[in-house]
Amino acid sequence: MQRIQLTPRPDWCSQAESYGFHFHTLEGEPYWDETVAYQFSLREIEEDIEAPTETLHAMCRDLVAEVVASERLMTKLAIPEQAWDTIAESWKFAEPSLYGRMDFCYDGQGPAKFYEYNADTPTSLYETGFFQWLWLEQQVARGQLPEGADQYNRLQEALIEKLEMIGRIGQPFHLACCRDHPEDAGTLQYLADCAEQAGLAPSSLYMDELGLNTQGRFVDLDDQPVDQLFKLYPWEWMWQETFAEAVAGGGTQFIEPPWKLILSNKGILPLLWERNKGHPNLLPAWFDGEVTGDRPLERWVRKPLFSREGANISVETASGVESRVEGPYDDCPTIIQGWCPPPQFGGSYCLIGSWVVGNEAVGLGIREDSSVITKDTSRFVPHFILD
Repeated sequence: MQRIQLTPRPDWCSQAESYGFHFHTLEGEPYWDETVAYQFSLREIEEDIEAPTETLHAMCRDLVAEVVASERLMTKLAIPEQAWDTIAESWKFAEPSLYGRMDFCYDGQGPAKFYEYNADTPTSLYETGFFQWLWLEQQVARGQLPEGADQYNRLQEALIEKLEMIGRIGQPFHLACCRDHPEDAGTLQYLADCAEQAGLAPSSLYMDELGLNTQGRFVDLDDQPVDQLFKLYPWEWMWQETFAEAVAGGGTQFIEPPWKLILSNKGILPLLWERNKGHPNLLPAWFDGEVTGDRPLERWVRKPLFSREGANISVETASGVESRVEGPYDDCPTIIQGWCPPPQFGGSYCLIGSWVVGNEAVGLGIREDSSVITKDTSRFVPHFILD
């Protein structure tokens, strides 16, 4: 694994705009960065990223089966009691999942370490599945990369295949996100394009445009029933909405399904550690107040059970907080994870995002930051495989 300096495509910015990648720059700073790229060997990808991703995903599914059968664990994960039966039914009837992203610490040496599972509303999908593949093809064509360069990336193909399985050919497939979030809107548009390629009839709307008719069915702005809904909107927020009571009986199949609320909960990290202590890809983790071990921790990371894009995550020592990202989750219960900083390459900290579609590991995206905590503004950097 190496970080390589490369000459950017001279027209990448205009290409990004023409393809709808309008969030390539955030707050005046580059989000997409192709001045560098990460080079991997095929062995590193297959043995150190792909295989552990599928192993950990299987462990996570086993954990879901345990949690849905346990009121104690549902409570421990701070899942609202009103959601318990819906989640259990969702799992019992094997409601399908589309995708998720596992975040890893990996430097090419030794096992990748699992940070967390963005299993409900992960973004950086478009830039992984489409724009970095376009970058690879064009950089090879321009001679910036060797002819044999490849990429660990069948994300787009896998999404289309899975949407063909989940969706109903020729029938409306609704997609929704919040307003005024360019990255969410871009992710939604990308998935709508994939749905269309899968033979579905995508229809996009904002979450505040989702309604209920007099029969308690979810409907769109045209009063048409929303039979299937991909929602880029976290389940913990869904259960706080006034329409939450209609989730179970509203006639809508949600993607991601309700059982994904368990896997998007950082409380799975101490549960996984407790059941698989010493696993080479897991970091020690505990619920707050339950830290155990032979020696006191010198440094640790505190994470809210529900948090996104690094919000309210802090690095701490016995002396206090070393670094922290502010956010809206101050009142959320937290877990403690053993300190394992992301590796530094060229002065930047690197995070590996490994994508799962269905139950298959299908590709990766890389984020860089000057801080050890990856945030929504952290840069996206492409990768390639070359032995």
